[in-house]
Amino acid sequence: MENFQISPVIRRFRLVGILTVVSVYLLILVGGVVRSTGSGMGCPDWPKCFGRWIPPTEASQLPVNYKEIYTAQRVAKNQKLARTLERMGFAQVAGSIFAHPTQYIETDFNAVKTWIEYVNRLLGALIGIFVFLTVVFALPYWSRDRAVFWLALASFLLTGVQGYLGSLVVSTNLLPVMVTIHMALALVIVALLLYAVDRARWGRARRSQVAADVSGTVAVITSQPGLGLYVWLWAALLLTFWQIMLGTEVRERVDVVSAAAGYMGRETWVAQLGSTFSVHRTVSALVLLLNCYVGYELWQLGYAGLRQLVVAILGIIVLEILAGVVLASFALPASVQPVHLMLATVLFGAQFLAVLAVARARKTRETIVSTDAARSVVA
Repeated sequence: MENFQISPVIRRFRLVGILTVVSVYLLILVGGVVRSTGSGMGCPDWPKCFGRWIPPTEASQLPVNYKEIYTAQRVAKNQKLARTLERMGFAQVAGSIFAHPTQYIETDFNAVKTWIEYVNRLLGALIGIFVFLTVVFALPYWSRDRAVFWLALASFLLTGVQGYLGSLVVSTNLLPVMVTIHMALALVIVALLLYAVDRARWGRARRSQVAADVSGTVAVITSQPGLGLYVWLWAALLLTFWQIMLGTEVRERVDVVSAAAGYMGRETWVAQLGSTFSVHRTVSALVLLLNCYVGYELWQLGYAGLRQLVVAILGIIVLEILAGVVLASFALPASVQPVHLMLATVLFGAQFLAVLAVARARKTRETIVSTDAARSVVA
């Protein structure tokens, strides 16, 4: 197996794909900074910022009635969105847009928050370019492994949808349901990109090489991952996904509590977060326990790569829980909030790689067994 050579096509695609995944994670981190600093409405319009491609640095550069101008623009856009949602049967969501208490509130201009949000948008545009490049570099896979191309294309199309959702997050003044959907779609894009890069590296050509070298490979594979373990891996991944969504809801609750308190008395906010925070904290223990069990089972398989993933997953969970304890115990320090979010999304990516690795191991073993059986029949 060691003589398998990575072709230049695979190498180029992997490089671009990995850079794209890293940039998406960086955007998630910056997005966390935007939320923790309250900069989400630093730019009240989209894609421009205060009607400019280069944001202003002083309030004097804006019209005197800029609040009324941008509030009117947002409300007009939201009315159009609500009508569309109603026609699609989402009347409750449409109604929640205008029931949101900050719908008609425009924040005062703050140069720091404006530029934090603008940097977030610039990074989003850069990611769009990276994802487009993954499609370009995936073109050779049209004849090699068409699934890789479709995964890259799906990532690109969903990135466009993500950009549109970003505009709705702004126009609805950070409506909770929009923020949650925005976060969920980011994780889906990460998963698609990871799958594309993983499949490109371990695709049909690799499996063919493995099958051709049956005698050497059987000695390497110590045991076959069972279907039960595969199901538990998916359960752990979905639990993490749910935990991230709960965390997003907790963050939205923090915004409501902090606004109601006039952004004062930060040490009292945690006590006002309600049941969502309690559930989020309880689920963190379930995430740890389930991943300890899955990690133990993966470790027994004897794969070096899987063992590395186990160490990474459990290490990330420990750091994630520590960050959560710091947030709950020290009045939600703004510097820890984006780190907490970033660790959760990295955990999701590591777990997804473990799912792919186990699925690959199962397919590889099936390929080896079927090839060995065929050779026995011929012999």
